[in-house]
Amino acid sequence: MARKKYDFRPDANHNRFKGLHMTRLQRLNILKWLLYAVLCIFLLVVQDVIMSRVRIFGAPTDLPAAAILLITVLVGSNHGSVFVLAASTFYWFSGSAPGPYCIGLMTFLGVIAAVLRQVWWRRGLRSTVICAGCALILYEIAIFVIALVSGLAPWSRVGIFLLTALYSCAIMVPLYPLACKIGKIGGEPWKE
Repeated sequence: MARKKYDFRPDANHNRFKGLHMTRLQRLNILKWLLYAVLCIFLLVVQDVIMSRVRIFGAPTDLPAAAILLITVLVGSNHGSVFVLAASTFYWFSGSAPGPYCIGLMTFLGVIAAVLRQVWWRRGLRSTVICAGCALILYEIAIFVIALVSGLAPWSRVGIFLLTALYSCAIMVPLYPLACKIGKIGGEPWKE
């Protein structure tokens, strides 16, 4: 019996992951997204443990929603849409979100805010905070309307929801430099 001659040499059946190599840029991008996730989880824990008990003029803050929308607008609509969907889903499964509708609300408002910021303004503190803040205010108003229709909140609580939105927008200003530092890991996109 003649031995079959191969035109090419077959792969050796060694460890499959030995040949799996990641470039430096891929490792840095993974680090960037892990740090964004850690920031959101940290703010979720701070919100649940500390800030849920602190009320200024009767209104709490909404740190996780502020961070999620800020990062979404900061990274842009392409990567931000995936991030806001994953982060809002995690926010819902953490048990801190007001309801499952927060996933759709945050995703829709975050992507719209990111697109509007990319179309009309250059990247900067003002433009990012204005777009993310408007998305957060609309998010809080939508939560109030849903709570009002469900019978969970009376009309007299509209001021509390607006104060919560304003406090959360104010939190975005000190969060912006940290999110920018994380966003510069792996290089900045050249197209903007």
